[in-house]
Amino acid sequence: MRSRLEWSRMRKRGAHQAFERTKKLVYVALFAALTAVLSQISIPLPSGVPITLQTFAIAFAGFFLGWKYGLASLAVYVLLGACGAPVFASFTGGAYKLVGVTGGFIWGFFPFVVLTGLVRGRRLRPAACVLSLVGLALCHAMGVAQFSMVAGVTPLAAALSASVPYIAKDILSVLLAAMLATAVEGRLSSPFAAAESCGSQMINSDMRQGGRING
Repeated sequence: MRSRLEWSRMRKRGAHQAFERTKKLVYVALFAALTAVLSQISIPLPSGVPITLQTFAIAFAGFFLGWKYGLASLAVYVLLGACGAPVFASFTGGAYKLVGVTGGFIWGFFPFVVLTGLVRGRRLRPAACVLSLVGLALCHAMGVAQFSMVAGVTPLAAALSASVPYIAKDILSVLLAAMLATAVEGRLSSPFAAAESCGSQMINSDMRQGGRING
């Protein structure tokens, strides 16, 4: 009887793990697609760096998915763009975008999504807001550095052209993303809460069954 119960536990855990893996992949793909879509809402500027909703999309992914899966969704998005899919701003794509004047901002999204993802669950607290803004500052710093090198201008000129005009919009994007992630999480729960709850229920059920059999 005990071996039959153990076999039942193994099957339930296997089903739970498969469900959890599938759910994670779905959310990674969903946020990569969301980033691609929001990147197309852009306003071109003379500097060559358009106003887009990329920052909002990346912050939302980090706040909602956490750093690990937010990073995975960003990696999928960047990889698609590097392979030529028109997912970058203004329906552009290609590896050349990663080494162009705006490429530094794309690279800067990686530390940005990690730092926003680290504060998941406490995103509206002051310390969390500071950490998120540090990530945004790193993103801008990397963007300015590459813009300066590629365009052949001074860092100050690069900052005035490619960073300063966007700071207020990006800060607002981070705050709105934090608020939206909190609101969505309150209604739908976190991406993996259902899977964790399902797993806990399975384990508790097995323990109750085991107690009945042993009794």
